Amino acid sequence: MTVLVTGATGLVGTRLLRRLIDADIDVRALVRPGKTVPGSVVIVEGDLLDPATLPAAVTGVDAVIHLAAVLRTPDPQDIIRANVDGTANLITAVSEHAPNARVIMASTGLVYAADLPHPAREDDPTTAPMPYPASKVTAEQSLRESGLTWSILRFAFVYGDGDGHLQSAPELLGRWNWHPAATLSLIHHRDIAGAILLALDGAMDNKVVNLTDDAPATVAEIARVVGADYPESNKPLENPWNGHLDGTLARELGFAPAIRSMYQAATADVL
Repeated sequence: MTVLVTGATGLVGTRLLRRLIDADIDVRALVRPGKTVPGSVVIVEGDLLDPATLPAAVTGVDAVIHLAAVLRTPDPQDIIRANVDGTANLITAVSEHAPNARVIMASTGLVYAADLPHPAREDDPTTAPMPYPASKVTAEQSLRESGLTWSILRFAFVYGDGDGHLQSAPELLGRWNWHPAATLSLIHHRDIAGAILLALDGAMDNKVVNLTDDAPATVAEIARVVGADYPESNKPLENPWNGHLDGTLARELGFAPAIRSMYQAATADVL
């Protein structure tokens, strides 16, 4: 199997590549000039915003794992260009040059409305107003309407393998004024890889799937595990399900997290 990975040099991509290699998958990476990837990965220089570079990347592949995205930037238009326009260019290239390839797109649990009455399910409203999740909703819709074979994986808060992301969570959530009792669904890089391997086998074809571990953690617990200070509070918690994903569908499709909780990750020294 030959697979193209976009976003191969990012937080998720750098950790996914070696796991794909370990699974005996032939991996290509779409990268900008000057970027490096592991030795056995075939580099195709290009840019999602330069459509002329994409046919060489997608021709002959069996699947595309689309991780590339812009998350935090001062200019919201950069987010739209990367996440909406870049995805549209990729869909066009695959449709024209690899129409039988599966396209597995990374999305985010941030797409859901904050005031849901239960943990977010895949068919719940995706009305988050911030530029990043809103751009992902638009990109998801483009893929779903493309006529290709697709899977959309909505990641919980990604962490692990020494990426520093969980360690940054208290500061980030503090800027957003999150209550210390608010819960956040998490997903370890190891389990992102496991879910993507399932998707490559077709288990998630034409489905939107929440990807989360078994144990959402409160902001206070995350802060304590990573050794950060966080303001305490006993005030009532509004929107108690914000940040909490329902992972039932993923389990029904065969997904079983290897890292079931933040505490397991800490014990195994893989935070």
